[in-house]
Amino acid sequence: MKRSQVASPTSEKRSNKKAKISESTVQNMDTDSGSGEWTKVEKRKQKKTQKQDVKSDSTQPRFMYANSEIVKRNHAIAIEDVRDLGFTFDRGCIPTKLDSSLIQKVVTLLIPGLTPELLGLPPLPTAATSNPNLPIAIPLPTPGSSSALPFIASTFSHACPTRAPGDSTRMHSILTAFFQGPITAAELKKRVTTQTSERTREKDPAQYLLTLEQMLENEYPVPSYMADVFQKPGGWIETPEESKPSLLDDPANVPKRPVYCIDCEMCLTEDGKELTRVCLIDFHSGNVVYDQLVKPSKPILDYLTRWSGITAEQLRPVTTTLAQVQAHILRLLSPPAPNPFSTNAAAASTPFLTPILVGHSLESDLKALKLCHSKCIDTAVMYHHPRGRPLKPGLAWLTKKWCGREIQTGGDGGHDPEEDARACLELLQKKLEGGPGFGEFKTDYESIFERMARSTKRADKHRAAVVDIGNPAVMHGSKATTAVGCKTDEEVLQGLLEVVPSHHFVFGRFMGLANVLGWSAPKPEAGAPIPEPTPTPGPDVLDPVLSALDQHLKTLYSNLPPRTALVVFSGHSDPRRMALLNARKSAFETAIRSGMPAEEFSPDLRWTASDGRDLEEAVALAKRGLLFLGVL
Repeated sequence: MKRSQVASPTSEKRSNKKAKISESTVQNMDTDSGSGEWTKVEKRKQKKTQKQDVKSDSTQPRFMYANSEIVKRNHAIAIEDVRDLGFTFDRGCIPTKLDSSLIQKVVTLLIPGLTPELLGLPPLPTAATSNPNLPIAIPLPTPGSSSALPFIASTFSHACPTRAPGDSTRMHSILTAFFQGPITAAELKKRVTTQTSERTREKDPAQYLLTLEQMLENEYPVPSYMADVFQKPGGWIETPEESKPSLLDDPANVPKRPVYCIDCEMCLTEDGKELTRVCLIDFHSGNVVYDQLVKPSKPILDYLTRWSGITAEQLRPVTTTLAQVQAHILRLLSPPAPNPFSTNAAAASTPFLTPILVGHSLESDLKALKLCHSKCIDTAVMYHHPRGRPLKPGLAWLTKKWCGREIQTGGDGGHDPEEDARACLELLQKKLEGGPGFGEFKTDYESIFERMARSTKRADKHRAAVVDIGNPAVMHGSKATTAVGCKTDEEVLQGLLEVVPSHHFVFGRFMGLANVLGWSAPKPEAGAPIPEPTPTPGPDVLDPVLSALDQHLKTLYSNLPPRTALVVFSGHSDPRRMALLNARKSAFETAIRSGMPAEEFSPDLRWTASDGRDLEEAVALAKRGLLFLGVL
């Protein structure tokens, strides 16, 4: 994979050493011309040096093809394969015949925009009788060659075709596929054991309380004593702050913290959505402690029966107001008033623990009640959506998935708040029984940096670095030892030069070429006009970028220490046609969902079976990439 003609720093040291030996021998022969033994010593030293060179070359690790196997490939190398390849070498898990110290570092570079055309390579074959997954031989650069990046041609002997992740109509994230991998069987067994021990260790609902940051992130009405960020309008109330425990309190005398599962239903009035029913269930006993219909203060415009289950007949005799409901709930959530006639000193000194409210997207219920509360558990946050944040799972889906039963099956009859509150109660019980990992969809995958950190192949602590455009510290580099955010390729190069000496695994991404090609345009907003692909820039724009990239690669390569595995890959090809067709398809589907008649569709909004075939072809072409491998 790496050209043998390119001298590594190790070979340069060996050649310098041989030159010194020859000069010393010549000088000794000149000072003592009568000594014929010097020639014999020189030959002996030369033979010894040659043996050392042969031994060193035989143990020099290289990326090699197994010709008998490569012709059998019926698919290109996946990005996951590139990840596993670099990961295996970085942990020292190379074949047992080789010393693990032969690979000291792994440097991986992602350079979108590297195409066969730019490198002067023949295009991938498309004939049915040709295998498009075979490595492509890279010709050596010549004065008349068309290669725009001489470094690639002079350093690597072959380019391996790769395939980006995705399905037939969409390409998935290259970075996600590279930085996230399935956990090992041993780690999965360890996590299952840990979760099992957690089930018996603690079953206190308070461990799932929302933090202040989570409440702010999910737009909860926060009490003033937690943070001065929510200005309560007229008619709002807040529960009192819990008193700090005293060192004199007897732990045995501390009562169990009350927990109430709550759900509210609303209707639409002139002032927006207002409360029409509230139901609270005691978590520990399962009994309904409060269930009340509420008369809105303003005329009702829509009972929202399909969702609330409330009808005009139900509310006609109701006179209970929101203020009365607030007073009742505030009594449940506040410490009891002292009894001046009580003679029980122990009861008077018993600490009061603020009750916990449990609900699904509880911030909506609190806003309907016009209530600020500090102790909240949200099943929409406690459980995960299969596709991750910021998506939230629905209550009916959670109940069917984790509790094995269906709710909200009343159709147009709407929801029952007691049924929804009991679903929240059961979901909390399942979480307490299953442990913190129950109901999460992140246990099957992990960051490669988490896996590297568990490695025991190195004597010293593993160190990994990510140098990328933007802020990798909050994204794919969050679990790395070092994350360096950059704005330009020049900053990326400087960051790589700084982290390579002190890290075992280094990832860097050069985006200058993709930017000038127009491959990194931001995704258009929903409803915005479909943008036309930008034309490919001419040589006057492209050549300076290619020249700068080539110089960056040469500078980095010359500063890499011996025994460094260098992995360079492009990730994908031109995605612009794929993005354009997907935008058209999305606009067509949006128009269909909105109920627009087909005869009103403009020509550019229509989507046909032929367009679907064009999209699949564009996706297949966009997924193609190139991989270059070498060891210094």
